Amino acid sequence: QVQLVESGGGLVQAGGSLRLSCAGSGRTFSTYAVGWFRQAPGKEREFVAAINWDVAITVYADSVKGRFTVSRDNAERTVYLQMNSLKPEDTALYYCASDGVRLRPDLRVGANDYVYWGQGTQVTVSS
Repeated sequence: QVQLVESGGGLVQAGGSLRLSCAGSGRTFSTYAVGWFRQAPGKEREFVAAINWDVAITVYADSVKGRFTVSRDNAERTVYLQMNSLKPEDTALYYCASDGVRLRPDLRVGANDYVYWGQGTQVTVSS
């Protein structure tokens, strides 16, 4: 069982930066890939970024590529999402989620592949 808690959201002006954190519990947390997803009001949840269990692979949605960076510190059981050059369209509730397969060699971008989810942290970007 993995429990996830996001933090770091807030209100920021366009062009600004935020760093989200996803704190994981459970001794197996470091063996799972972690993804970030977001959901804006009236829209479906969408993939943002993911990082595999051994920090060897990262993948990003085209809409955030070059602006967002995902990283993880397995010793601290924490995954980060550094968000730079934020745009109003980045406004959403951001979730982190843990893959359901330990030591998976690849990365998945579909929400259905992620089993454990946090409660989300709100990011609001003003124009």
